[in-house]
Amino acid sequence: MAAGSALGSLPRARAQQESAGKRRIVEHAAPAYPALARSMALEGTVKVEAVVASDGSVKAVDVKGGHPVLAQAAAKAVRQWRWEPQATIPASKSK
Repeated sequence: MAAGSALGSLPRARAQQESAGKRRIVEHAAPAYPALARSMALEGTVKVEAVVASDGSVKAVDVKGGHPVLAQAAAKAVRQWRWEPQATIPASKSK
């Protein structure tokens, strides 16, 4: 999952997630823009990868790229996101 430009290009994250045919994001928090980044007029793209549990909660977030000041805020926001729970597929009965 990617969270992008200026700390929160959610449309890009959704497009990547939906195009892959994965579970949908049902709740997301926008990243807070860090005071240090604001004072430096810092903006950019942060790429993160999230491992999502079967209940839709985030198990782990790994920053794949971006400025460290922005990356910390992006990762913190993604940890609060929720995806739809994994669908349970009934086991097929053999005859």
